Amino acid sequence: MKRNKHLTLAMMAAGLAAGVSGGSTRAEDAIDLDALVAAAKLEKPINIYDSTGKIVEMAENFSTKYGLKATGMKVSANSQLEMIIGESQADNVQGDVVLITDAPAALAQLLPEKFVENHLPGDMASKIPAQLQSPLAISTNANVWAYNTEVNDTCPVANIWELTEPKWKGKVAMVDPLTKGNYTDWFNQLETYGTGKVAAAYKAHFGKDLETSEKSAAAAWIKALAQNAPLATDGDDPVAEAVGAPGQKEPFFGLLSSAKFRDNADKGYKLGICANLDPWVGWSYIKLGLIASKTKSPNTARLFIHYILTEEGIAPQMKDGKLPTNTDIKMPDDEPSGLLKVSDKLFDYNSSTGLDDFDRREEWQDFWRVNYSK
Repeated sequence: MKRNKHLTLAMMAAGLAAGVSGGSTRAEDAIDLDALVAAAKLEKPINIYDSTGKIVEMAENFSTKYGLKATGMKVSANSQLEMIIGESQADNVQGDVVLITDAPAALAQLLPEKFVENHLPGDMASKIPAQLQSPLAISTNANVWAYNTEVNDTCPVANIWELTEPKWKGKVAMVDPLTKGNYTDWFNQLETYGTGKVAAAYKAHFGKDLETSEKSAAAAWIKALAQNAPLATDGDDPVAEAVGAPGQKEPFFGLLSSAKFRDNADKGYKLGICANLDPWVGWSYIKLGLIASKTKSPNTARLFIHYILTEEGIAPQMKDGKLPTNTDIKMPDDEPSGLLKVSDKLFDYNSSTGLDDFDRREEWQDFWRVNYSK
């Protein structure tokens, strides 16, 4: 009897694994979680790569819930790409699931070469917006403009063009676009989808139409910002400190991840979102959830993808202002940044032109490098 039971589960595991082996996006009509858990228990433990340390807690919660072994590993987006490609080529997969914020690179390098596969759980197809299904995005993340609430009762900037004026010369902090791909992706998306609003913001601020030799209003603004000597940092932590550290007389104004607003409680910072900035309070990017094509534990990997699309699974990251793509999930009231209240004022990422973002990264890096002054 015992042997027959294990044989049945093994056959079930093989059948479930077939659902991720074709390299195509596919949503099952229904999902039998009990069967998936049973099949997963026949497999080896999995590792999950993510760029946030919250993945450790998420993997532990998953392991406890299902009686399986999953280990979360904090790995930068750039390192994720190198590791996933290298492991696949060496037939030595260590990262079974990759949660990656570099969507353009995944579209350009990982998915076409079948290093990873997209999997949409069937019962999530009606909950995840269609544009976020292929490839599957598990969350929308945001970088927002922030100010120091100890020094200013309200945001001291009303329009993004103010940041190009002498008053803010050397007083704007942001992550160096040469070190993080999603910043140049933002530049490209601004030119592709936002240049009309950037031009309108110019007229609203200066009272006249923008005249520029650049190819777009977006490029003109990016150039002017670069020339105004912003503080370009190697990450969000220095930006959070420059903007939000208490006791400052002249704090920086800054662009940083909404996750850093937890520093208000953890470090006594005084960060506030610039909620009425024209035309946007910040911009979003997406985090994809993908499965390594050569994983030896496809059912466990699929189960984990399903888990992080639930409120229980994504909860640790929601506390950092990450907006779940599952529209049934509501953000917690105690999320530190207050991002949900201004989420309709974000410049949203459009992954349909992600390949163009990837192709033009070097061009935008050169544009920033040529125009940047300290």
